Amino acid sequence: MPQFLKSNVARIIYLFLIWRVLLFIIAFFAPIFIPQFGAKFPYFQETLISSNLPHFVWAFGNFDGVHYLRIARDAYAYQYTQAFFPLYPILIKIISYVIHGNLLISALLVSNLSFLAGLLVFYNFVKKTCNDNVALWSCLFLVSFPTSFYFGAVYAEGLFFLMIISAFYLREIGKIWQASAVGALSSATRLVGIFLAPSLIKGKKLKDLIPVLIVPMGLISYMVYLEIKFNQPLYFLTSQSVFGQQRSTMLIFLPQVFWRYLKIIATTSDFALSNAVFELAATLFAINLLLIGTKKVQRHWLIFAWLVVLTPTLTGTLASMPRYILVAFPIFIILAKLRSTPIKILILSIFVILLIAATAFFTQGYWVA
Repeated sequence: MPQFLKSNVARIIYLFLIWRVLLFIIAFFAPIFIPQFGAKFPYFQETLISSNLPHFVWAFGNFDGVHYLRIARDAYAYQYTQAFFPLYPILIKIISYVIHGNLLISALLVSNLSFLAGLLVFYNFVKKTCNDNVALWSCLFLVSFPTSFYFGAVYAEGLFFLMIISAFYLREIGKIWQASAVGALSSATRLVGIFLAPSLIKGKKLKDLIPVLIVPMGLISYMVYLEIKFNQPLYFLTSQSVFGQQRSTMLIFLPQVFWRYLKIIATTSDFALSNAVFELAATLFAINLLLIGTKKVQRHWLIFAWLVVLTPTLTGTLASMPRYILVAFPIFIILAKLRSTPIKILILSIFVILLIAATAFFTQGYWVA
């Protein structure tokens, strides 16, 4: 093995590059196996095709990516785009000035560089709290997860993952103020970033409540903006229904959601059936792993993971759950702690096969998560 690849940092960078190149290769060949482009989202021609980039590149801006790019270009000029939190499109805009390039390239740079940094922090975080072997396996499970392509797409997942892991790492080394500040940025990136507030608490003293005070500031800042600009501080919530995921404004409990999905599976077919099975299987997989890992990982990690996994289900649907659970990072650590190497290899192989299929469908314009 070359000397360069013997360092742990180099191995993680090498892993990232393999993952990134693999995704581009899948997107390149996807039209051969899925000839019809789904195009089930608006503005893709004027926002993506007009970028003059090859299909296997612009295809990673499908679906929500279009909205992020339009926000980066025109701010919240379009109705209902308020469902998308501001920090990611702000960074896209800033980087576009730096590189003198188009917004799509800027967005892909933000997502991919954020995820690479997040992967490096994740490795060091797990190595510090567990060991080197668990850290490497955790990274392998993370990059091979069936929806990991979202980390490298025009989505906030890569940036959000970096912030979540950085906040937990800073907490681990005793930098609670810095962890809380990163948490505030995370709550300006995605709503579930506020779940860092209870997860970062370290003790029962008054000073230990710093995360509760600071982490929500990103969300509060966005709400203040929405109040000033649109007179609707909760516009990010009321805008959700327009995106067709049939989310309820009333609380729906998990058994009811499972029952609904069993009925969907019994009465649908084709791609709708595959999607429902994928969403249900991913949710059950995450829940079972978190139950298994109750005594395998730290409690404050589990607090965050449970909140991330269960909160979306309260809207009555499991839509996007295969993507949402990407940031429930204890799942990958729990998998890495399995004792049987053959079982881990088997799970990894299944992940890779599903990742190839999911990436192909997504880049060909079919909703995956």
